[in-house]
Amino acid sequence: MPKVAIVGSGFIGRGWAISFARAGHEVAMWDHLPEATAGARDYIAGVLGDLADNDLLRGQKPEDVLARISTTPDLAQALNGVVYVQENTPENRDIKRDIFARIDGLVPADAVIASSTSALLPSTFTDHVKGRHRCIVVHPINPPYLIPAAEVVPAPWTSPETVERTREFLISAGHAPLVMKRELDGFIMNRMQGALLEEAFRLVADGYATVEDVDAGIREGLALRWSFMGPFETIDLNAPGGVRDYVDRYQSIYSNIFPQMLRRVDWGGEVLGTVEADRRRAVPREKLVDRQVWRDRRLMALAAHKKKSDEEFGK
Repeated sequence: MPKVAIVGSGFIGRGWAISFARAGHEVAMWDHLPEATAGARDYIAGVLGDLADNDLLRGQKPEDVLARISTTPDLAQALNGVVYVQENTPENRDIKRDIFARIDGLVPADAVIASSTSALLPSTFTDHVKGRHRCIVVHPINPPYLIPAAEVVPAPWTSPETVERTREFLISAGHAPLVMKRELDGFIMNRMQGALLEEAFRLVADGYATVEDVDAGIREGLALRWSFMGPFETIDLNAPGGVRDYVDRYQSIYSNIFPQMLRRVDWGGEVLGTVEADRRRAVPREKLVDRQVWRDRRLMALAAHKKKSDEEFGK
């Protein structure tokens, strides 16, 4: 299959490498820090073993997927002959402006150049690029080898062909592209996550609920439906007559709540002490890495369950 390049070999870059190699692509990884790529394949090898244990490698052996991933200290070598580049450098506009110009000068004329940025609009770091029509944001939810959703965000000058080719490429790699019509701060997922976090902090800051009860409300409540349905499908199925019936019945309830939600809460203020203290009682700082491993293995188990459920019940 066509070659893909990963520019920036930290956790996000490694996650993309796993996803693309699992889909059958040859993947070349590069990072300006040699030590970043030095440990990349060892890290990836460990993850591939866990994915195989959960039947998440499309029936392939871990060693066969790993064999498709290479590292190189030479950017030009990494980019030679690629059809797609996924950039994962730090969230710094100047760094991205520089690396996008370098990539544009080295890749084939028809290659897509995508950024994993979660905070920068593509127009802020691609305007100077000669081939800016093929520059785009593809923002993952980490880790991308477990969470299929990926936001596709065009700059004003990104060509429709680039958007469509990117969408098709992601689908072929097993992802669920969320194609935005135009760029917007926060894209889709960070805006929705931000709204939820703002209310979570407000409920704790104002003394209405504990940290654990807020977490439980999502974990044991809303997230159970949200793990296989979005908010619009949820309300479409929560009233006899569908989404219009839901709005007719319940909009007034939310209208009464919204004015109370307009006041910002300083996440770094006094409430942070409450949240952090509760979280450190639940998981001491020295156990965070172990809990992160637990999280990823739970995600693998959930991904395997969803795969089986999709096959049995349909999406």
